Amino acid sequence: MASSKPLAVVILAAGQGTRMTSNLPKVLHQAAGKPLLGHMIDIARRLSPDKIIIVVGHGADAVKQTFAKDDNLRFVLQAERLGTGHALKQVRPLLENFEGSILVLNGDGPLLLKQQTLDDLLASQPADGMAVLTCHTCNPTGLGRIVRSANGEVTAIVEEKDADDTQRAIQEINTGIFMFNAQVLTFLDELSNDNAQGEYYITDLVALYLQAGLPVNALMRHDEDELLNCLVNDRVQLARVERLLRDRIRTRWLGAGVTMIAPEQTFIDDTVTLDKDVILYPGVWLMGNTHIGEGAVIMPHVVLTDCQVEAGAVVAAGEVRSQQHLKK
Repeated sequence: MASSKPLAVVILAAGQGTRMTSNLPKVLHQAAGKPLLGHMIDIARRLSPDKIIIVVGHGADAVKQTFAKDDNLRFVLQAERLGTGHALKQVRPLLENFEGSILVLNGDGPLLLKQQTLDDLLASQPADGMAVLTCHTCNPTGLGRIVRSANGEVTAIVEEKDADDTQRAIQEINTGIFMFNAQVLTFLDELSNDNAQGEYYITDLVALYLQAGLPVNALMRHDEDELLNCLVNDRVQLARVERLLRDRIRTRWLGAGVTMIAPEQTFIDDTVTLDKDVILYPGVWLMGNTHIGEGAVIMPHVVLTDCQVEAGAVVAAGEVRSQQHLKK
C-alpha cells in the first residue's frame, strides 16, 4: 500500500559491523543471493516512496558501487559515525522543503519485515508527530526499552547502557524503525550526546517531540521472527537469516505452483523467477537472475547461475551452468 502523503525512506547503512569480522561492509553481506541492504531497499520500495536515501559510512564507495545502476537511490555520507541521530541529520540537505513523512529503516534488517506491519506503522503515525515500531520479547538484553506512563503512553526510549534496573526489566523493545513528520529535521540540532556511548541517539527524539507537545505513538508487535530474529550483527545471525529467507522463498514458490521433491534440499535465490509446474529435484541451486520456464524439470544436484531455461526443458542431473540459455 502506497502512502497517501509524500514519503521519504531513510536507510541507515553507515556502520562497520565489526562483529562480522570482515573487510566487507556488513550491509553488503549476502543472504539468499542478495545483499542485506538490497533486501531493505526492496522493503522500502513496497511503499512506493517519493525518495529513498541511503546513509553510508564505512565502505561507502563499495556500497554505492554495488547499487550504482539504481538511479532512484540517493546516497549521503556520514563521515564520522557519531550515532543514529547524527546519521539521520546527514539527510537534511536532501530533504529541504520536504513536507511529508520520513520512515527510518536500518540496512541490516529486520529482513522479514511484513507489508502489513509497515502499512500499520504508517497509519499509526500522527500527522503532527512520530511513531515507533516496538516488539515484546522475553529476552530484551542489549536492546533499547520502551518506557510508558501508567496510562500506557510512551514517555521515553532508554538504551540498555543508560537504563536503571527497573527499566532493564521492561520487555517491550525498540526495533529501530521510526516514522516522523518533517518537523523531525528541526529537532536534530537539539540532540545531545550526554550518554554512556557519547553518541547522538535517534531514540532521544521521543523526548524532544513530547517536550514540544507533539504526539508519540508506539505500534507493538509480538512476532520475534519478523522483528528480532532477522537482524544481522554477526555470522551466526547471518546464517539464521539465510535460513529464514530461503524458507520464505520456498514457501512462496510452492504456493505459486512449483513442485519441490525435497524443499529443505532446494536452494533458490531471491532474484530467481519460476513459472508454474516447474519440478525441482533435491540438491538444486538456482542463483542470480535465473529463470525457469513453465513445466521445466531440474534434476538432482543442478547448479544454475544467471541461466534461462525454456518451458518444458529437462536439465540433466549434476549440470553446472552459468549464463546459458537451456533449450527444450
